[in-house]
Amino acid sequence: MFEDTFRDELRHLISDNLLIDKLWSEIQSNYNTPVRYYHNVNHLDSLIDQLLPIKNQIEDWQTLTFSVAYHDIIYNTLRQDNEEQSAAFAYDRLTQLNLPPVQKEKCKLQILATKQHQISNNADTNYFIDADLSILGFDNNSYLKYAEQISKEYSHIPGILYKRGRKRVLESFLIMKHIFKTKYFQDKYEEQAKFNISGELQSLSQ
Repeated sequence: MFEDTFRDELRHLISDNLLIDKLWSEIQSNYNTPVRYYHNVNHLDSLIDQLLPIKNQIEDWQTLTFSVAYHDIIYNTLRQDNEEQSAAFAYDRLTQLNLPPVQKEKCKLQILATKQHQISNNADTNYFIDADLSILGFDNNSYLKYAEQISKEYSHIPGILYKRGRKRVLESFLIMKHIFKTKYFQDKYEEQAKFNISGELQSLSQ
């Protein structure tokens, strides 16, 4: 559970259990709104499940944990600046926790990196954005469930417009040299991700 990881990292910084409870409650409240079918707390659990096996390869685990926690804290499918707002939100909370400026800036940049999922010169960031995209390479049944959940999050958009936008997003992944930026995630998910995405594109064209 991501909650345990998040609380553990907070305990390295503060001893105020009420504040720890408040910070987690805030995350839980934002991620578990009724309109979030995919980008909810289960998504955070999935990310940490992907990252824990390679924790020893992460240079700054604490910052990465906070990036996971706040990367989708603001999520409004009617807006185009969710990542920017989430990064600003994270920066404010980490300032309250008295994190050094270098860590706050790193967290901010990691969250912003989830907007385009382009390769970074920071290895931790590459692991993070790969974990964020790992669902693309899950087994086909899991992928189909994910695609359905995303569709529900955009149910307010007319079908033809949703299909057009969704196809554009999926095609952007297929034209990348690699969907996943790290060898670890490439070996684990690249082939299946291309299969899954191609299948969804085909269904969207019908």
